[in-house]
Amino acid sequence: MRISREKIEHCAVEAGRRTIHFGEAAGRRIRRFSRRTWIIIAIVAVVVAGGLYWLLKPAPPQPVYPIVEVEPVQTSDMEIYGDYVGRIRAQQFVEIRARVEGFLEKMLFEEGTYVKKNQPLFIIDPKLYRARVNKARAQLNKDKALELKAERDLNRIRPLYDNKAASQLDLDNAIAAYESATADVAMSEADLTQAETALGYTTVSSPLSGYVSERNVDIGTLVGPNGQSLLATVVKSDTVLIDFSMTEIDYLRSKARNVNFGQRDTTRKWNPYVTVRLADNTEYPLRGSVDFADPQVDPNTGTFSVRAEMPNPDRVLLPGQFAKVRLLLDVRENATVVPTKAIIIEKGGAYVFVIRPDSTAERRMIELGPEVNNKTIVERGLVPGEYIVTEGYHKLSHGDRALPLLNTGDDAAPAAAEPVEEGAGSVAAPMGEAAAEGGVEAPSADSAAVKAASEGAPAAEKGDSIKK
Repeated sequence: MRISREKIEHCAVEAGRRTIHFGEAAGRRIRRFSRRTWIIIAIVAVVVAGGLYWLLKPAPPQPVYPIVEVEPVQTSDMEIYGDYVGRIRAQQFVEIRARVEGFLEKMLFEEGTYVKKNQPLFIIDPKLYRARVNKARAQLNKDKALELKAERDLNRIRPLYDNKAASQLDLDNAIAAYESATADVAMSEADLTQAETALGYTTVSSPLSGYVSERNVDIGTLVGPNGQSLLATVVKSDTVLIDFSMTEIDYLRSKARNVNFGQRDTTRKWNPYVTVRLADNTEYPLRGSVDFADPQVDPNTGTFSVRAEMPNPDRVLLPGQFAKVRLLLDVRENATVVPTKAIIIEKGGAYVFVIRPDSTAERRMIELGPEVNNKTIVERGLVPGEYIVTEGYHKLSHGDRALPLLNTGDDAAPAAAEPVEEGAGSVAAPMGEAAAEGGVEAPSADSAAVKAASEGAPAAEKGDSIKK
């Protein structure tokens, strides 16, 4: 179907007329609005425009506070040790030597084995000494016979002297003869005992139970007395002694705590004990005790000698061996302790940063005590329950605000390094849990606080604080 040009122009003119008519009608309606209506419309327009402005304008920049790790100050029983170098020696070490002269005839042991007390070890040729025993015994028998004869003569003379049948000289001679015979018997008994003792020395026995070394002489060797001939050695090493030197300052510190080495104190719950670390850096499983301390200090070294006794049933510790010795010097009960890494040391002394309840950092001077296993005892300056900065203190100055992150040991530090959106939760939640466990009230994080923390800023003026 084809539409003519005239028809199109006619339709356009009609549409124009209708539009003009509609516009004139709308204008008449608008002109009929009252002044009050126009005021209301203007007010609504202003409100909508203001709302859109506040919704679309960028958030003002928030101050960025540094995130730091904190830990509460705790109390604990701290064991204080001293480390020294000691030398191990046998509890008993005996050299076996010949006590009589003669040729070595037999060896009755296997080298390096365990021998018992009084067990025979060597035999020296006993023939000469056995003959001396027989000679001494015969002489004793002879002297006893002469003593018996002298006693009988004296018993015959006494009645005769009482009856005036014998002179005083006869009685005196009889008494002298009896006493001389008695003295000869005593001398012969002594000679026999000496000869028997020498015969007994031909059998060389172990004076104690222990391990015997290899022999130092061969069979058939002529050995002699006076300690000249060393036959073997016997070592008792089921218990060993450890000698080491303690510094004078350790001694004085222990003395100040009423710790007397070498003396057992039943009033304490503990007593000084010794542990040993071997050359391969393994720790010996058994403990020893200090049984002796030299009462004087060596003026050349400033140390004094200490001896400890250590059980050694399996002969793991060998005499002559060097070992690292650790001695328990003191036990500090309920001591205030902090991680050593939290302490800053300068010329003026040592200090830590304490996070106050309003999340401000305080530079606190402290007095240090001994350090044990990466923890340091604080003598003065801190109260248990306070929070100190352990990581990130280099970002702080005295009076600065901080965003504390409680280190609970459950990967708290990595949580602070995660994206900012997760940082808000990692700051507020752990701090609240730990505070609740320690009897410390922690603030709850509202939506504004979480939003501020997610942007790297503190929760609010008081929202990120630690409250007690």
